[in-house]
Amino acid sequence: MRKLWGRLTSVNVQKAVWGLDEAGLAYERINAGGAHGVVADPAYRAKNPNGLVPTLEEDGFVLWESNAILRYVASTAPALALPADPRARAHVEQWLDWQATTFTPAMRDAFWQLYRSANPDRTVVAASITRSEALAAILDAHLADRNYMVGDGFGIADIALGCAAHRWLNLPVERIERPALRRWYERLAGRPGASRALGEPIA
Repeated sequence: MRKLWGRLTSVNVQKAVWGLDEAGLAYERINAGGAHGVVADPAYRAKNPNGLVPTLEEDGFVLWESNAILRYVASTAPALALPADPRARAHVEQWLDWQATTFTPAMRDAFWQLYRSANPDRTVVAASITRSEALAAILDAHLADRNYMVGDGFGIADIALGCAAHRWLNLPVERIERPALRRWYERLAGRPGASRALGEPIA
């Protein structure tokens, strides 16, 4: 039985859940991380030495890092297959990396201050929002004449950035309205995989 370790309030677990659901792959999700603990247990650390979530376990094969899980699922499931064209595939990889190294880290301080701190530092929040706004503008411009992140169809770049956009658009802050980003996000949010992955309150 395929297992996915991680809590649904984790943006990275959301990506893996969405990918597995879109691919039509059966799995058991096991709560881990945050209040659920588990990630410090030796048995879990033997699977994922980082003590983070998600971790995918499949017939003795273990994989961690959410975007690596998305790439693996895409390589095995026709519904999410990466583009055959090397340049289109490179663009998928580009946006996956941008989500992980640029967009999500920019909003991290705001998220942690607003959801994990009893006394949020508004200066830190404001700086994080400013960085994130510049990146949301990039995403909005990219989506101005597109329905999906790469090419004409839904793919794993939409999943990774859809989860990040979900967090961005639901932070309890004022933000500049980005019509293209909003239109794209609302299209994605109507997918069954998105409703399952993004159904928990942000926490």
